[in-house]
This record gives sequence, structure tokens and C-alpha cells, in this order.
Amino acid sequence: MACRSAPAWVAACLTLLAAVTPLRAQRGLTELRERAEQGNPTAQFNLARQYLTGTGVPRDDQEAVRWYRLAAEQGHAGAQHSLGVRYDTGSGVDEDDAEAARWYRRAADQGHWEAQFRLGRLYADGADLSPNTEAEVGAQASAEVEAVRWYRLAADQGHAEAQYGLSQMYFNGRGVTADRAEAARWVERAAAQGHATAQITLASMYETGAGVTADASIAFRWYRLAAIQGDPSAQVTLGYLYDAGTGVAEDDAEAVRWIRRAADQGTAEGEFALGNMYMSGRGVARDPIEAIRWMHRAAERGFARAQFNLGMSYDTGTGVERNAEEAARWFERAAQQGETSAQQNIGIMYANGEGVSRDFVAAHVWLSLAAAGSTGSARASALKGRDTVAQQLPPDQLAVAEQRAREWSPTPEPR
Repeated sequence: MACRSAPAWVAACLTLLAAVTPLRAQRGLTELRERAEQGNPTAQFNLARQYLTGTGVPRDDQEAVRWYRLAAEQGHAGAQHSLGVRYDTGSGVDEDDAEAARWYRRAADQGHWEAQFRLGRLYADGADLSPNTEAEVGAQASAEVEAVRWYRLAADQGHAEAQYGLSQMYFNGRGVTADRAEAARWVERAAAQGHATAQITLASMYETGAGVTADASIAFRWYRLAAIQGDPSAQVTLGYLYDAGTGVAEDDAEAVRWIRRAADQGTAEGEFALGNMYMSGRGVARDPIEAIRWMHRAAERGFARAQFNLGMSYDTGTGVERNAEEAARWFERAAQQGETSAQQNIGIMYANGEGVSRDFVAAHVWLSLAAAGSTGSARASALKGRDTVAQQLPPDQLAVAEQRAREWSPTPEPR
């Protein structure tokens, strides 16, 4: 029965197609399995993908691995790469970097660019590869040299991630002599393919003149391309560039638009920046209450600068009711992450017993850390406060405070 365009036949045609399609799919799967069981590597590879995605069969990672292995052992490059991925990620098998590298290498030797990239990344990341794998590449070759070699093979084929990875090896002098100009050449090739991280990196290089002639307008262009793709860090940076008029005409409203796009993605940097715009009234009507709302979001995500700003708002009563306890709480959270201004403020609050119980040992520790991390007048102020507090401490407590300051290390909050 031929399907006609007349309305009377539409329902019948759709019913017929709905019945026929599953039957065809089942027949196709049966034929695929038969060819796979007969040893056809392409069929084995495709059947593995069916099990991996749960297409026409229940999803089964272990069964996918079994069929990938059968095809890989026959030399199917795609299957070798896919089997390497399973070992790399621990999907259907125990995670095993050495086994991942072994299968990636077999595919990479056939020119499989994704396998070349992934093998390069294993070496660049310092994966734990077995002596057997190291022997395959030659005892004299370091992991970083191998990373460069495999990245380059994939990069020469146009693999954007590999091009970016190779650029970073040149930029940092890993496995090759450091060469910022060569780094810029490779990162630009990745950026031109739409690789957002490469676009941001290239923009930063044009900002600082690393490997290229500094050019704020070109930096702006690359940041904008990454921002258009939705990268929140690029969106925030683009907002700052509009705000400062760097590489583009100053436009506070456009700055807010880009910063808000980052904030709406739930990024602490965007929320912090948007809070600052509301607090200062740049690009939007000044609104301390709205500023605090955004700053609070960023602070709760562990953004130290937002925590410090929130502490200042509670300390001064800007946008919120003045609350010394809340000010101290936010200052201390920022201080624990290494924010020196917060360290100085919480040190003073401990010395004065403001918002916290007076504790000269804690005050001395925080003021010592603030002094160590500051310069100029800020350092002088922290040192003066520390020395004043030291006069209130007996020698044994002063020794405790000094030891705590020496042993302290920042504790970043999860973001």
C-alpha cells in the first residue's frame, strides 16, 4: 500500500510505519549480531556501540567491552580507541591507565587522531603507565616528549584539543624547548576551530604580549568569540573589558549584559562581578540590596573575594543590617582561603573582641599572615597591629601564635 498525501490516508500510513519500523530495527540488529558472531570486526564494533548506548538492546557496559575487544584484537582502530577509553574511564572494566595506553597506541599507530590525542594526554597528565608500556616507547623517551609527539600527530591532522595541548607544552616548555611564539601558533589554530579554552588562552596572550604583539582589540575579539559560545569566564572578562573600555569602547550597560549571562549560569565569578555592578551603580541603577543578593550567592559558593565583600557589608551596614557576628564569619571564611584583607580584618576583630570572643593568639596569627601576604601600607598596618597584639601575650602564648602562623596553609573551599 503506497502512502498518499490525502488526509484520509495519513493515520493509516503512520500506523503502518509505526509497526514496520521496530520490525526493521529488530531484523537489522539480528543481522548485525550474526555478522559479529561470524567475526566481522566492523559488525563487532557497531554491536559494541549498541550495547554502550542501549540502542535496541539493554545497555550493558561489560558486553560493550567484550565486543570492542573482539574487534580491537582484529585490528579495528575505532574499537581499539574505544577499548582504550573504557580502560581510561573505568567503564565496564577496572580503570587501568597502562591498558588504556596500550590500546590507544594500537589505534594511534593506525593514524586514529582521537587515540593519538588521548595517548598524548595520558603522557602529559603523568598517568601511571606500566614498565611494559614505557618499554614500548623506548626507555630514553620521557613522558613529556611522548606527549608532544602524539599531540603533534593529532594536531597535524587538525584535532583542536591536540592543537591546544601542544600549545601548552610549548608555552610551559614541557617535552620541548619553551617557545611562546610556537605556542601562539598552535593555540590560534585551535581557537580558529572554535575551541573556547584556546580562544580564551589566545586572548590572554594578546593581553599580555606573550608570544604575540600585545593588542587589546584582538584580545577582546577572541574573548568575545568564547563568550558567545557560553563560556562564563570569557563572559565575565568581556564584561570587565566593556566596563574599562579596554580593546572596545566603554559601555557599562554591555558590561552588565555579559556579566549577567555568566551570573545566570551560576558561576561565582559572574555573581560576584554582578554584585559589584549593582553596588557601584555601573550599567544598572545602584541597588545595594540586589548587590548583596548576588554577592551572597558567590560567597556561598566559596568565592573568597565575595566573602570579604559580604563581610564588609555586614561590618558597615551596606545593603544589610549591621551585624558584627556575620561580618566576622564571612571575614574568617575568606581569611581561611588566603584573602589577606580578610585576614587583617578578622585579626583586628579577634583583638577587639568584636563579633567574636577576644582571642589575642588568633589575632596575632591572622595579622601575621596578613602582613606576610601584603605589601606597602597594608603590610605596615598589619605589622603594627600584630606588634600591638604581641604586647598582650605572655611568651608561651606568643610562641604558640608564631608556630601556628608558620604552619598555616590556605584551605580553598570547594567551588
